[in-house]
Amino acid sequence: MSSDASYAVTADELRQFVERYEQLEAEKKDIADQQKEVMAEAKGRGYDTRALRKIVALRRRKPDEIAEEEAVLEVYKAALGME
Repeated sequence: MSSDASYAVTADELRQFVERYEQLEAEKKDIADQQKEVMAEAKGRGYDTRALRKIVALRRRKPDEIAEEEAVLEVYKAALGME
């Protein structure tokens, strides 16, 4: 195999990686647009989108992590007289 042939194979492979990545970027943008549409629809129906986003973030986490964070928050609030 000549060096020109190996260069062409490498260039083709590189091009494939770049094109796959670009396709994923486009898909990611489409998904982000769809997420915005869902939140806009929820807002239109009267839901608090900030609270919805918080719920989505909480659902991604482990219950133990959430409980620990809430316990620390309660301790801090008590220390500041916010209870």
